[in-house]
Amino acid sequence: MKTGRPGRYVSSLTRDTVALILAGGRGSRLKALTLSRAKPATPFGGKYRIIDFPLSNCVNSGIRRIAVLTQYKAHDLIVHLQRAWGYFRGEFNEFVEILPAQQQIDASWYKGTADAVFQNLDYLRRQEPEFVLVLAGDHIYKMDYGLMLAEHAESGADVTVGTVEVPVERAREFGIVTIDENNRITRFVEKPLHPEPIPGREGIALASMGIYVFNADYLERMLCADAKDEESAHDFGRNIVPGAIDAGDKVHAYVFQDAETKVQMYWRDVGNVDAFYEANMELTYVAPELNLYDQEWPIWTYQAQLPPAKFILDDAQRQGRALNSMVSGGCIISGALVRDSVLFSNVRVAEHSAVERSIILPNVEIGRGCRIVKTIVDEDATIPDGMSIGVDPEADRRRFFVTREGVVLVTRDMLEAL
Repeated sequence: MKTGRPGRYVSSLTRDTVALILAGGRGSRLKALTLSRAKPATPFGGKYRIIDFPLSNCVNSGIRRIAVLTQYKAHDLIVHLQRAWGYFRGEFNEFVEILPAQQQIDASWYKGTADAVFQNLDYLRRQEPEFVLVLAGDHIYKMDYGLMLAEHAESGADVTVGTVEVPVERAREFGIVTIDENNRITRFVEKPLHPEPIPGREGIALASMGIYVFNADYLERMLCADAKDEESAHDFGRNIVPGAIDAGDKVHAYVFQDAETKVQMYWRDVGNVDAFYEANMELTYVAPELNLYDQEWPIWTYQAQLPPAKFILDDAQRQGRALNSMVSGGCIISGALVRDSVLFSNVRVAEHSAVERSIILPNVEIGRGCRIVKTIVDEDATIPDGMSIGVDPEADRRRFFVTREGVVLVTRDMLEAL
């Protein structure tokens, strides 16, 4: 069935699908990175936002009817969606629409992931889809949803859950599924204390990706029943999927792996600061697992009109250099060294400074004689001349936020409070 061109097969399935991207979570585990922005709006990979990945997956898969459900701290996200994703043509029945929490049912905001979709059932009915693809807006991966839709249709499932293999020691962070020999899910437990490993593979568990394909009429019935349950958390992982299994409905697992080699495909939950740091740093490798240079599966985003990155000064003691790094447009490295780092747009690094193993978000200015090591510097911050970060752990803990793995998170507010 696969033609070798992404998003170009089973087009009748993708045309009959509406994608709903859940982008309303608080993102509290990312600490200060989400104090003023929703997690899906967090910058990633030098020039993107996290939400660009599921949106690009939809477009590349041939799904052109997309709605983004927003709630907390949504302004940056909405501005980005309008700038980056406003080119769709409504007359061709393609769109990226924003569905904010509107208290349509009662005076409450979205109570959970399932309630968010339930409160927008009228919207879904107007689209008349055959399938509804429910996506999390805060994961990094490249995926042809057409493959998952095809397997869902072929299996005759009521709902299909996207799954990945994870180490058992990390499995408590996810919904964990148990499947039979036909990939039918027999058990689904959200964030279990004692995760059940895959039979015969004691160190590996099968985790939900937060991706679901529903038959549209089945989804509506499940959501309406869940809305009447006062004991429900109104959540897909805690209530809808386990309820479907308990009712004897057909719940299928789509295992996200290469169809030929059966190798696990790239997928990252960047839900905390250490995971966010690690996923960005992987991009500086010679051949990272996430290939942002793949012209067959581009990641789309809004790009400001910026000049090329510039590396200036070539004196013996002050050379503008970047090694094993990603440097975005508008950056100026002036007589400084950048090594093993990701610099987002409009970053300035002044003379005699060194940036090592760090992630510098947009519009940051780093003064003269600074040393920045294993640090994330948030947008619009100014590092004063002579400051060292990531060198003295005790000093860093007094001034900034330091993760369990020793990553230092620095924001403009933290610097201004010094």
